[in-house]
Amino acid sequence: MPTRTKVVIVRHHLERWRTSNTGRLAALALPNSVVIDHGGHSVIADGAVPREGAMLVYPEGPVTTVAPDPPPMALVIIDATWHQTRRMRQRLPALLGLPVLHLAVDAMPAARMRESPGPGRVSTIEAIARALALVEPDADTAALDRLFALAVERMR
Repeated sequence: MPTRTKVVIVRHHLERWRTSNTGRLAALALPNSVVIDHGGHSVIADGAVPREGAMLVYPEGPVTTVAPDPPPMALVIIDATWHQTRRMRQRLPALLGLPVLHLAVDAMPAARMRESPGPGRVSTIEAIARALALVEPDADTAALDRLFALAVERMR
């Protein structure tokens, strides 16, 4: 699925081998994406996470219902468990100071790979699809939703 917006997935190193990891699926489907591992023996190189024109997709602050103007050149997504995500958000210098894109989350599908810790918490691939739908309204983000549904079905 080609996109104008670059998708940068900052993945916790423990997610790398989880069969339920949807950040990997999203990266395989999005040619304009990159996965950066954090933790273990992986260190995020300076400049690996873009800063200028980038927005962090994260459920913090006011909900964004209108596309930012100008649209971001890059969306940064944290791919980890929710507990790991909070720590990474607070501790990684590469993420500090990035403007936040807090998405409104509509009804989630009943089938999930992992239990959501609360309302409005979605998987990485779902967050990417919703963020791209907001900043690139002409993008076929339904393809990512279909990919997620297929992955859930095959996992079950």
